[in-house]
Amino acid sequence: MINQLISMSWKVTAVSVLAVSLAACGNNTAKPASKSNYPEKALSIIAPSGAGGGWDMTARTIAKVLTETKAVDKPISVENKPGGGGTVFMAEYATKDIKDNYKLFVSSPPILINHLKKEGNTPYGYQDTTPLAQLTKDYGAVAVAANSKYKDLKALLDDMKADPTKLTVAGGSAPGSMDHLVSILPAFKYGIDPKKVKYVSYDGGGEAVTALLGGNADVLGTDASSLDQYVKAGKIRILAVAAPARLGGSLKDVPTMKEQGVDAEFLIWRGIFGPKDMSADAKKYWEDTIKQMVESDAWKKEMQANSWQTDYKKADDFKAFLGQQDTQLKDMLTALGMQK
Repeated sequence: MINQLISMSWKVTAVSVLAVSLAACGNNTAKPASKSNYPEKALSIIAPSGAGGGWDMTARTIAKVLTETKAVDKPISVENKPGGGGTVFMAEYATKDIKDNYKLFVSSPPILINHLKKEGNTPYGYQDTTPLAQLTKDYGAVAVAANSKYKDLKALLDDMKADPTKLTVAGGSAPGSMDHLVSILPAFKYGIDPKKVKYVSYDGGGEAVTALLGGNADVLGTDASSLDQYVKAGKIRILAVAAPARLGGSLKDVPTMKEQGVDAEFLIWRGIFGPKDMSADAKKYWEDTIKQMVESDAWKKEMQANSWQTDYKKADDFKAFLGQQDTQLKDMLTALGMQK
């Protein structure tokens, strides 16, 4: 009798435990995984320059493709915030917008150079952001107006070597920044003192081109792709590209600097960034959305139209690449005597 009661007791206990376990499992599966509602309002992409340059064109292309493909269902505006080759914007972004998930920006090597250079440097760099993706690669170019007497890079550098103050070089970024380096790197490699080259900075590539076409500058150093429209219109002549090989499209006949005896290359990547304290949900959203964007036919069409080359790197790879670039640019600035 006692054995029978004990046996019945164990059966009741086992059934009770099983019931509790099933109820618990039922409760766990009944709870849906939390899902982010980001984005819940309009977004903005900042071009830290005036209109018409590489940053501006990149920001507008991103907004256009994301909107046309409906990858983002919230309005996206593009804002220009020029000043100091991006340093004015970075000072605000890295201090006031540190948690603003709704404000992204595009940049390129200046975000590194401005932090490394000696003159007019900024305490803020890519470490004060959340790198989201590298999107494209481009190369530096040296150009003149279509009616210029210069037909090749060597003729220009010979005159510059004879009297570095004779020619005015324009660029869309501050002294010591990207366009300046693009301009003086071939001169430096040709044996010209880079400190003697007369460089005038403008707030963006568009203003620098205007200065060249208006006769206020003799030479322009900038990114090759931003000059594509002016080449097609017959307004400028590109003397050389700082690329390892000739580029395609309307620039296919432009020789490299190396072809003309000047051992100089300058890679210009462009990428998109968020604030330093961007939320995990927002970062994940943009990683997925940007990957979808660069794989779309609409993006590929824009790449071809702008003579750009897609060079996509996801967030972690992009951040690692920026660390490598930081070291390489520091070495270049040191060679030019322009490091801080």
